[in-house]
Amino acid sequence: MSGESFNWHDFLGRWQEEWVPRADEDEERDAEGDGGRSAFRLGRPGAQEPAIAAAEERLGRRLPTSYREFLAVSDGWHVEQTAGVYQLGGVADIGWFRDPYDMTPLYEENLGDHPREEDVLLAGMWRRALRLETDSDMSYALLDPGDSDRDGEWALYVYKGWSGELPDRYPSFRAYMEAMYRAFHADRAERPDFVNATTRAQDAQVEEARLLALRGRHEEALPLVEEALSFGRPHSRVLLNQLRHLSAPRSSRDYGFLVADPRYLPELLPTAATTPARGEWRLGGDDHWLGMMTARGVPRETAEAVLGTMRDGTHRYAPPGPWGRAVSEAREAARWGATDAAWRILRDALPRWEAPGPSLIAPIGLLADPVLGPLITPERGREILATPRDGEAGPAPDPVPDLDPPGLAWLTEPAPNRRSPEGYRCVWVEGTDPARLPALIGEEGAELSAPADPREASWRAPGPHDREGVELWEDRAVVAVGRTAEAWAFAFDGCSHHLNNLCSSPARAASTSGRAVVVWRDPRHSATGGHPAAFHLSVAEHGEELYAFTVRGTEIKRSGMIPEALDPARLFRPEDGDPEGEQDGEPDGEQDGELRVLEALHTELGLSLPRFALTRGRLHTFTTRSWTRAPREGEGFAYVSIGGHRR
Repeated sequence: MSGESFNWHDFLGRWQEEWVPRADEDEERDAEGDGGRSAFRLGRPGAQEPAIAAAEERLGRRLPTSYREFLAVSDGWHVEQTAGVYQLGGVADIGWFRDPYDMTPLYEENLGDHPREEDVLLAGMWRRALRLETDSDMSYALLDPGDSDRDGEWALYVYKGWSGELPDRYPSFRAYMEAMYRAFHADRAERPDFVNATTRAQDAQVEEARLLALRGRHEEALPLVEEALSFGRPHSRVLLNQLRHLSAPRSSRDYGFLVADPRYLPELLPTAATTPARGEWRLGGDDHWLGMMTARGVPRETAEAVLGTMRDGTHRYAPPGPWGRAVSEAREAARWGATDAAWRILRDALPRWEAPGPSLIAPIGLLADPVLGPLITPERGREILATPRDGEAGPAPDPVPDLDPPGLAWLTEPAPNRRSPEGYRCVWVEGTDPARLPALIGEEGAELSAPADPREASWRAPGPHDREGVELWEDRAVVAVGRTAEAWAFAFDGCSHHLNNLCSSPARAASTSGRAVVVWRDPRHSATGGHPAAFHLSVAEHGEELYAFTVRGTEIKRSGMIPEALDPARLFRPEDGDPEGEQDGEPDGEQDGELRVLEALHTELGLSLPRFALTRGRLHTFTTRSWTRAPREGEGFAYVSIGGHRR
């Protein structure tokens, strides 16, 4: 209904022809046995030009074109807006509103020193607007001559006095009437007998959008589905939610009763459980969510089981066929940190995804998988939508670039809040299965957890004094486990404690079957008295330490035959220890030395770490043995807990 010309005769005639009462009005308007279709008139005969001109003379303004043309076709209209305006008057009824409730001062006092243009217009609207409605629920239809466009159309505001909300704004009277026509359709969309040319056209549009989406043309599908949803057409919301969900994967989307359909339940029920599983469901807790799922037809025990697996991280998205085999292969790669490789596996298999039924246009269940879900960034979600699938043809989209940088230099980058990175420590073991690391360096009985957020696993770890049998001097780390692209197994702690003189490198224990490397970076900002930051490296092979060094400020302690490429005297230059070189938000001298040694470790030993998996993904974790030894006679140690972090 957009375009340069608009035929009010056709538009209003179609509205009248399609009119049926809402379901709750059937008994009231069924006097002629046809649901009230022929008994109720929405409009009135059009006003003659002299009557319109007389009204304009009385008002002192020429009416905007779309409203003027409307009056010439129908001198008023029954809009039947739910809980708002019911009847628009004709030329004899309209008049200036003149702000009888003194709204102008209320809106003006909230403008502030630098108000937006739209807020200024709204504040002035109350005294200059033309009032159109003659029957309403404490609501007003106000046409504002002060808020006009280049075509001379006046904005129309609908203010619901009982709501406490800002008025709804429509750019013109025509836009308001088109919106009311769509609302009329949406109110009656559930009636089985509400079938007409408009409903058939909108349903055909939904089907066209579905096929466009499956062909990867989601941007063309989106406006079609949005328009169909404004008419309340069945299935439009489900399609739109999928398009939006994949563009913003962390958002919560409601798939209604479709969640109970056996064809879609494996995809949609885990997705629906994501929010309560994260503890973000605030509408009555688990019982309310479970009750809502039960009301939609999901057996309560099924909903409870899915919520449990989502909460403990054991849920697995397991679709059938070639796509399912690719999902399994990608999960195996991602759970050890190879998230870019996992995404490439999924990308290559996407054309082979098959919809379990016509209501699904994308693998939504992927978002609920605890290992694969975090991989679906908004950019990758849009790549999914742009990929032809389910047997449909179309051009493949440009691939989204990989997200992991090579090497280790990213460890020196500031966090998103612009603060310097926390301390970190890592053990690499060459050519070893990551699943063996708990046996090499884990505490007694250590086992790999289900894949979890590495940061949360470390933050939530109990302090030594909270665990029976653990000495206060012990420093047991909760580490994330994975495998680098160069086939080194790694165990990484991104929230380490301060490196002190009791440090006991796990390199020897880790190296029983091959070479092991340990790096420990002291937290950059110390909370224990301003000690200089420290950096430790140790390398061992077959249970024997080959070389090691620790740099603290300008002091260097070293042992063994350190290769020239890793010589701390070359990498950590004297000027690097100058504390006056540090400025907030900029690399300081210490960080320059750290960066050089991390680059050397990547170049010389092939060490790397997957940034995405460690900062946004899910990895197995376990608790290590202590990274510090027991104090010897005459030695002491300190234990401090600040803000929930152990020091």
